[in-house]
Amino acid sequence: MAELRGPVEHLTMAERTAIGRVARADVPRSVHATWEPAASRPDPVALLEEQGESRVPELVPIRYGRMLVSPFTFYRGAAYLMASDLSNIPSTRQVVQLCGDAHLSNFGVFAAPDRRLVFSINDFDETLPGPFEWDVKRLVTSFEVAGRDRGFDTKQRRTANLAVLQAYREAMDDMAQMRTMDLWYTRLDIDDIAAQMQQQLNRTQQKRFTRNVAKARTKDSIKAFDKLVRVVDGQPRLVGDPPLIVPVGDLFREQESRDVEAAMHEMIRSYRRTLPGDHRHLLERFRYVDAARKVVGVGSVGTRAWIVLMLGRDNEDPLFLQAKEAQASVLEPYLGKSRHANHGQRVVAGQRLMQAASDVMLGWLRTDGVDGVSRDFYIRQLWDGKGSALVDLMEPSVLTIYAKLCGWTLARAHARSGDAAAIAGYLGSNDRFDQAIAAFAERYADQNEADYAALKKAVDTGRVTAEVGL
Repeated sequence: MAELRGPVEHLTMAERTAIGRVARADVPRSVHATWEPAASRPDPVALLEEQGESRVPELVPIRYGRMLVSPFTFYRGAAYLMASDLSNIPSTRQVVQLCGDAHLSNFGVFAAPDRRLVFSINDFDETLPGPFEWDVKRLVTSFEVAGRDRGFDTKQRRTANLAVLQAYREAMDDMAQMRTMDLWYTRLDIDDIAAQMQQQLNRTQQKRFTRNVAKARTKDSIKAFDKLVRVVDGQPRLVGDPPLIVPVGDLFREQESRDVEAAMHEMIRSYRRTLPGDHRHLLERFRYVDAARKVVGVGSVGTRAWIVLMLGRDNEDPLFLQAKEAQASVLEPYLGKSRHANHGQRVVAGQRLMQAASDVMLGWLRTDGVDGVSRDFYIRQLWDGKGSALVDLMEPSVLTIYAKLCGWTLARAHARSGDAAAIAGYLGSNDRFDQAIAAFAERYADQNEADYAALKKAVDTGRVTAEVGL
C-alpha cells in the first residue's frame, strides 16, 4: 500500500533557494573538505566481517578476494565503511533519495522501455533518504581512487574530480529552473552522448566507445541464453560454473531441489503481484524452466542472487530474470530504518524514483529459504542492454568526460527526489563546494588505501580467508 502523507508545503522558488543559502551558516561549504579518522573509528575489517555474518559463508572469501585485487576494487566493496565514516562528520539537512553507493562503476547504460539505451545509475542496493552530499562524496572519491589505480598524476586526477563537481553543481542549478514535468522526464540517451563524444574523443577512443555501445545493445536474454544454457534431453538447462554459477540441481539434494523448484514457482507468483497490471500480463506469457545461484559484483558477493530462466513461445523465446537478495541498507544504522518493511521494495522504490526509466520487470518479494530464514529480494531482467564504462582503459581526458556524465546524472537523480532549488542555493555559483569535496576525496582515498592494507594484513595473518582469482 502506498504511504499516506499529510499536506505538502509548496514554497516559492525564492523561499526554497533561501533555505539552501541559510544552511551554509550551519554547515559551511568549506567544512566538507575535512577528513580525519576519529580515535573511536571502528576496525574496518570488523565491519566487513559483520556484513559477512548474514551472507553465504562459502562465498564470503570470494568477496574478500575481489576486494583485494586493488584499492579500487576494495573501495567498490567498502560502502559500509564509508557510511560509518560519513555519519561522524557534519552534514547538511538537504535530504534526497540517496543511491547509497554512488561509485563510478555503478553508472552505466541499459535499455529503457522504449528500447533506447539510456545512461543512469544502475545499482540501488543501498538506497535510502539522506543528505545529498553523501552520494557526492562517494562518487568523487571513486574517481580519485580510479585515477590512482590508473596511475594518473595529481593534476589529472583533480581535473576529473572537479569535473564531477562542476557538472553536478551546474546541473542542479539548471534543474532548479526546469518545469516540473520537464525535470521528471529529462534523461541522457546514448545517442545524445555519442553526438557529444564525436567532438571530444580521438579516433581510437571513438572506436572503443562505439564497440562498447554495440556490445551493450546485444546484451539481452537471447545472448544470455547462448552463453548460459545448454539443451539436455531436449530441455534447456543452465550451465554450471562453480562456485560462480551453480544450478539448483547441483546446489541441493534431489528432494531439496524439488522443494526449491516448487518455491521458485511460488516466488514468481508472489513477485508477479508487485508488477503493474500490463507488466504482470507480460510476465504471465513466460513459464519457469530453471534457476541457478550466481555470484555478482564485489560488495554484493555473498548475498543470495539467483538467475531464473523462463521461456515464452518456445526455446527461442527466453527471458532471464535476476533475483537479488536485498538486505538492510548500509546507511540504515546511521540514517534510520527504511519506511518500507520489505528491503526489496525499498530498492525498487528508490530505483524508480532516481531513474528516468526503469526495467519493466522490476519487482520484489519476500520468501523463506530452505534454511527457514525469511529474506527479501528484488527482481529485474538479467541482461537488458546493460553496459558499463571500461574504466581500466580510460585515458585522463576520457575519465574527465565520464566524470561530467556521472555528475550530471547524479544531480538529475537527486533533483527528482529532493529540492533542487534548495540544494542549488546551498551549492552557490562559485566552486567553493567543488574545491572542498575534491580535497575530501584526496584525503579519503588515503583512508581507503589504509583500509585496503588492513584487509590484506587480516588475510596474511589468517584472520579472514580470501579466494583470489574468482
